Amino acid sequence: MNYHPAAPEVKANPYPYYADLRAQAPVYHLEDLGWLAISRYADVDFILKNPKLFSSATMFASFFGDMDPVPDAPSLIASDPPVHTRLRKLVNKAFTPKLIRAMEPHIRTITQDLFAQVAGQTDIDFVRDLALPLPVIVIAEMLGVPPQDRADFRRWSDDLIAAANPPHAPEEKQRIQTSMAEFRAYFEAAIAARRTAPGDDLITALIKAEEEAQMLTGGEILSLAVLLMFAGNETTTNLLGNTMLALLSHPDQLAAVQTDHSLIPNVVEETLRYDAPVVDLLRQATEDVELSGTTISAGAMVLPLFASANHDETRFPDPERFDITRNAGGHLAFGYGIHFCLGAPLARLESIVALQELFARYASIQRADDRLDRVNAMLLRGLKSLPLVVGS
Repeated sequence: MNYHPAAPEVKANPYPYYADLRAQAPVYHLEDLGWLAISRYADVDFILKNPKLFSSATMFASFFGDMDPVPDAPSLIASDPPVHTRLRKLVNKAFTPKLIRAMEPHIRTITQDLFAQVAGQTDIDFVRDLALPLPVIVIAEMLGVPPQDRADFRRWSDDLIAAANPPHAPEEKQRIQTSMAEFRAYFEAAIAARRTAPGDDLITALIKAEEEAQMLTGGEILSLAVLLMFAGNETTTNLLGNTMLALLSHPDQLAAVQTDHSLIPNVVEETLRYDAPVVDLLRQATEDVELSGTTISAGAMVLPLFASANHDETRFPDPERFDITRNAGGHLAFGYGIHFCLGAPLARLESIVALQELFARYASIQRADDRLDRVNAMLLRGLKSLPLVVGS
């Protein structure tokens, strides 16, 4: 077998490789990385449901190495109970479903403003004009980042993704390290400013958040800003791009949603199963455990392949078929259990609103060409651009 998550041919289309892994090597040793790739739904589900057996604490160190932007504070996504429990309780107070629901009118306004910028054009780039700026604006506003700093915010986000995608040439490593230092200095100053002059933003809410008299430290708030920049920005961009590409690649499904806009939430869920924006994350076994007949030794790093699990034929019949009427419930695109994605409701809301506004404007939507420029990252699957020809 020649599967490797960083191989260009795998990034182009990982799903045939996943099928081979599930059938022939459900626990596959990636020799150069020293990781074990886990591909079957039942095994990935088991890993996510058992954080005591599979720790998240070393994830950032494994991905980022010496380029971790906040090495001196625990991250919500890369910590275990009781640290994770405390962080999650505190963050939940500031990042509630009610808060997300209340954002819908503003997200719709942002989306409408983005479409207004390309009004009258028949050639647009779905990623550049909508999928990329929408979540950047939303997350930047939530964190209190003013409009003039959004370009830096996006650059820091891109470099954070690059940091988790080795190997790096010396000049690239220097650029990423400089970018992460800029990001840290910017948000350290923002946190200090909010402590003396509170604002109407998430950083202020996190500063105020308190559970059993345990406050978040400045480092922990900084770490959460990193997580939101990554999970609330890049992933939503990729989800939107993957959704549009899947629809355009399946004209019958595109026609169905154009006729019936009530299918849009189903479209988003099926895309999350069919072509998820996050394909894998790392865990470390805390004791010997058996998966699919293979013993995984304590200390081993495992790579649960969410995207492969979502194509497991034992869980989803005819998994290679993109079907927007399918019940995609149970997909693992947002993880499961204690590490279920904090920003899942926001990603879903942004995607639904964006598609509603898109289909309200354009009766004709076609790809401008067949070229695909994909995001270069082991963790993520998405598009850098998606040129379209549209008409009302």
